Amino acid sequence: MQTLRGVEDFAMLDPDRNERVDGARMRAILTVTAAMAFIALSYAAPDFQGYRLDQMPQAIADPPVQPVGFAFSIWGVIYLWLLISAGYGLLRRAESADWDRMRWPLAGSMVLGGAWLWIAGPSPVLAAVWIFVMLALALLALDRAPDREFWLARAPVGLFAGWLTAASFVSLGVVLGGFGIIESPRIAAWAMIVLAAIVAAAVTGVMRPGGAYPLAMGWALAGIALANFGRHVDVALLALVAAVGLGVLWWLTPRRA
Repeated sequence: MQTLRGVEDFAMLDPDRNERVDGARMRAILTVTAAMAFIALSYAAPDFQGYRLDQMPQAIADPPVQPVGFAFSIWGVIYLWLLISAGYGLLRRAESADWDRMRWPLAGSMVLGGAWLWIAGPSPVLAAVWIFVMLALALLALDRAPDREFWLARAPVGLFAGWLTAASFVSLGVVLGGFGIIESPRIAAWAMIVLAAIVAAAVTGVMRPGGAYPLAMGWALAGIALANFGRHVDVALLALVAAVGLGVLWWLTPRRA
């Protein structure tokens, strides 16, 4: 009885700690909820097979900046891994400050992600802007992700952010080519591959995110290469060079302590 009373007295003497703990638990619950909403809304969305040709004045079928269809299957891995990470964070790391730091931006990116497929169908331009906001939040979450328990925290967020890096520039390239801002679809593909590779290299070199981030980028670049062999060999080779270069950079970059 005296022990219980002592604990209660200590809690009353440190209300700030109680508030921090309650806030961290709330954010852990919100992160799980965001992950579940992300998955549910994405699967409930109308089937999206790319932008329609009538949505942009100079749109073409299968623009060269777009990866081959099966590359998008990585979303299944991303969804499951993010859900496992969020669940583990709630059950085992709800009060951990290092886990808590990434939760707001990660939850925000996932909530926006749940709406993306619903937006992409009617509005390619808004979808392109939307996914860059998702990317910014995912990169912020990656920067804040804890180093400990890498496979349950930093790795799933890295895979998510890596794929979003590629997807953002793919979306931008399709829109720029579709509206004639860049007249040649091949030039649009070249430009977006280079820009995505620069961003990915900067993230890999500065944040040292671990292998999941460049793996997702490399997967996307390989998908672009496969989609272009036989029609735009130059685009395919550029994508492969970018993927290999990013892999070499990751290999040479010192690991986080």
